Amino acid sequence: MNLITSRDNPLVKSIRRLAQESSAYRKAGQFWLEGDHLCRAAVQRGVRPLQVVLTESFWQEQGAEWAAHGDQLIVMPDTLFASLSGLESPARMGFVVAWSDQAAVLPDASTVILDRLQDAGNVGAILRCASAFGYRQVLAIKGTAALWSPKVLRAGMGAHFGLHLVESASVADVAALTVPVLTTSSHGGSFLHELLKNGQLQPQCAWLFGHEGQGVSEALMLHARQMVRIAQPGGEESLNVATAAAICLHASATA
Repeated sequence: MNLITSRDNPLVKSIRRLAQESSAYRKAGQFWLEGDHLCRAAVQRGVRPLQVVLTESFWQEQGAEWAAHGDQLIVMPDTLFASLSGLESPARMGFVVAWSDQAAVLPDASTVILDRLQDAGNVGAILRCASAFGYRQVLAIKGTAALWSPKVLRAGMGAHFGLHLVESASVADVAALTVPVLTTSSHGGSFLHELLKNGQLQPQCAWLFGHEGQGVSEALMLHARQMVRIAQPGGEESLNVATAAAICLHASATA
């Protein structure tokens, strides 16, 4: 066990950047996972962190449970840990985990494609839906919110560790998919409920969801086999993209 008490310790500075800067993980090759729920979800999926970081109070209460899960155990005062956190109510433990961007596209995997989605909450919620409904892969087109940022990790609630994630994906990556690509549209295409009723949906496919304001780009739209819209009898112009994704992914997975 290594006790750290200084705010100027290099590891403390590194964790602070990972916890508070959305894309710091790309340069560092590490990401920060905060809170026992997310850490437990990672461990259950076979993740072994580089460092397990505990507050002194948490070390006294549950230190023995967590000590064996990482390569190095770090303990620090509760106040120092709180200064690192990006949360309004800081947790009392976290993991530093190795990260790599070398993931290759799986052409035949059931896939979710995110085209420049900006909101971290939307991105995390869609990852959670993808995992829940049996989708194996998520392609994030360049311009999408950073998948391993603290905000997306929190919104994903552990879904990251059950998915094959590819960042900075391109139009060529989408074109290489061998599963049919479906995309949502608020103005055209077949109604989702009719496709489901007629047996025209299948779980082995790729769903494409576009930018919150601009929708799917024209370049990606060319690779969609079918446009799909969701009936909105209440008369709203459109749905939140994460809500639309949940409806579409569930419909396809249960077809």
